Amino acid sequence: MNAAEWPTEIRLSSARDTLHIAFENGEKVALSAEFLRISSPSAEVQGHSPSERKVLGGKKQVLITGVQPVGNYAVRIIFSDGHSTGLYSWPYLLELGRDKDALWARYLAELEERGLSRG
Repeated sequence: MNAAEWPTEIRLSSARDTLHIAFENGEKVALSAEFLRISSPSAEVQGHSPSERKVLGGKKQVLITGVQPVGNYAVRIIFSDGHSTGLYSWPYLLELGRDKDALWARYLAELEERGLSRG
């Protein structure tokens, strides 16, 4: 991990629906609770291989109820639906911010393919 991937600020919105992160390299990202929840790096969501990755519907109203540091390399995000097993590393959060539009479009397409909704 290089220094550019280290956060200088992590702030949860007062509505608890967006995590704002500023990185050492000057990049800033705003990630919604729903997006973070459906992108959880946990085995529950990602599986143990790409073919096992789950597409989660029904997460539009999920909120962030806690953000806990894990060592000096990640945070554990706790969600209002009880999910708390994903460890979001600094590089992963930066990647989510950089690729948010493409990942979100893929998610919406996958929901449609499976007949699922965000609600």
